[in-house]
Amino acid sequence: MARLKVTQVKSYIGSKQNHRDTLRSLGLKKINDVVVKEDRPEIRGMVHTVRHLVTVEEVD
Repeated sequence: MARLKVTQVKSYIGSKQNHRDTLRSLGLKKINDVVVKEDRPEIRGMVHTVRHLVTVEEVD
């Protein structure tokens, strides 16, 4: 199954509380933190919510 590499590239300071909570649930705490998650609809939805704060790559 495909996997997504999610990297936080911007700070969450000044963003909405639900964006902060979404970053935390993805496992991102600081700028340049990287997590690899399964490519599922739930993860895609979370990434879509904070798309202005992260970059996403597909990893095999």
